[in-house]
Amino acid sequence: MPIEQWLEAIPPLLVYVIVGLVIGFESLGIPLPGEIVLVTASLLASQHDHLSPLWIGVWASAGAIIGDNFGYLIGRRGGPRLFAWMGRKFPKHFGETQVEHARRVFQKRGAWAVFFGRFIALLRILAGPLAGSLHMNYGKFLVANALGGVVWAGGTAAAVYYLGVVAEKWLKGFSYAGLTIAVVAGGIGIFVVKRRLAKAAEQELEGKEEVTPA
Repeated sequence: MPIEQWLEAIPPLLVYVIVGLVIGFESLGIPLPGEIVLVTASLLASQHDHLSPLWIGVWASAGAIIGDNFGYLIGRRGGPRLFAWMGRKFPKHFGETQVEHARRVFQKRGAWAVFFGRFIALLRILAGPLAGSLHMNYGKFLVANALGGVVWAGGTAAAVYYLGVVAEKWLKGFSYAGLTIAVVAGGIGIFVVKRRLAKAAEQELEGKEEVTPA
């Protein structure tokens, strides 16, 4: 069953909880489709009055912040063992090359990597554990993590929701098939924009000349 149909079949509170949990576990270091779940839930909210985009954004932000904090603690206590285990279980996501690249970015950019990492798939998963394993100052991590989580999760939920609302109003006199096509097209447009934002964030992290202390 597609994610959107599955989310439509369950109560609103459970949708919020699922969004928060999936994003939380993704932020903890587990490769789950957090962004897909967030975008899907936000699109559903634009078409169903019983779902609130505000609560989707709140739960998504909370999941991102809490998950990263647990990831930080886990990385601080057992970073090398954690990355070795993740490399064995998920070699495509956490191979030695990917982890080493992310580590270099964090060593060079510090708290900026935590904030901008929210918009980059690999860093979004590794941010908490990497920051902990590198013993980044917790105060700096906490602020960057909270700001990044709110901007990414809240901003994504709001943007997707309002795009869905505009599409539905524009096609109100058309068939549901037309509405579906518009929503899918809008989703693709958001995906392209987010990919460009992620690329820009990555270039921002790699292009700074000064070294930000951790």
